[in-house]
Amino acid sequence: MDRAALIEKITEIEKKREILENLLERPDLGTLRLDVNQAIEELDDLVEEFKETFPEQ
Repeated sequence: MDRAALIEKITEIEKKREILENLLERPDLGTLRLDVNQAIEELDDLVEEFKETFPEQ
């Protein structure tokens, strides 16, 4: 996979973060809130590591 394809995939992942944020706003989420928070944290870590590994030029 080349750099452009990786950047495209990471961009898609970043867009999906908004879906998780919207889930947190639901009052009926219950204990799944913990899982959603964990998913957001892991997604943020993934994006951060990608940006450290492949800094923009």
